[in-house]
Order: sequence, then structure tokens, then C-alpha cells
Amino acid sequence: MKTENIKLLMKLTANFSKHEFDSRDGSAMPADVLARIKVLAHNLQILRNHVGKSITINSGYRSPSHNKKIGGVANSQHVKGNAADIVVSGMTPKEVYLKIIDLQNKKILAPGGVGLYDTFVHFDIRGYNARFNNSTIYKS
Repeated sequence: MKTENIKLLMKLTANFSKHEFDSRDGSAMPADVLARIKVLAHNLQILRNHVGKSITINSGYRSPSHNKKIGGVANSQHVKGNAADIVVSGMTPKEVYLKIIDLQNKKILAPGGVGLYDTFVHFDIRGYNARFNNSTIYKS
């Protein structure tokens, strides 16, 4: 079986597979990072179930070298396996941002960071709530 097919077989939830969270530079995902990615995927599955729409992972785990190459912050939640930048089909980034915060306030989603950007939303499971708005479109 080809490596690509094996990657597709590692389902984390009903709608998310490990390969969606892999570092874009092809670096291997450490076991401790995979453990956190599984928790992140579980939370994203809850979000997907609540909105009833597909979620695309733009960026999940980032190896330290890939994170540095793309200009990510040194202590990025992506390097720890705690974060994903997402797009939800049929929803604006602001709608997704507000939905995540609502689900966190109701204790349905894990506490963590939520960042609003022009074309995506950053969601992480850092363990405490953090909010940031880096969107030029939506200023609150």
C-alpha cells in the first residue's frame, strides 16, 4: 500500500484524518504532538457537528523549522500540536470566530485561543481563553 493511502487511513474522528494536520514541510509528527492533535481534532469534530458544515484545515501541526520558515511566532501553539487554522464551508471567518467563542462559553469546546483573520480562524486548545483579531475586515 502506498504511503499516501496509509496516511488517509489514520482517522482521528468521523470527519478528520491525521494527514490534514501534518506539517506542510513533510516533517514527522512527534508522538506527544499527535496526542494533542487528537484532542484538537475531537474539538473540531464537535464544532463541525454543531455547525453541520465541512471544515478545512489550512494549517495544523508545524515543525519548528517550518514554523520559522513561514514567520510563525517561536512559542506557536501549532508547534505544540494545539492549533489549527480553519475555514468552515459557507461561513465567514467572523461567524466561525463567534461560534467557537459561544461553544467555549457554554463549555462545549475546550478553552483556548481564537483568532480572527481575513480568510480563516485560528483555534487552539491551550487550556485558557485568549482572543485576538488580526483581521483587516472585521474590527471589533
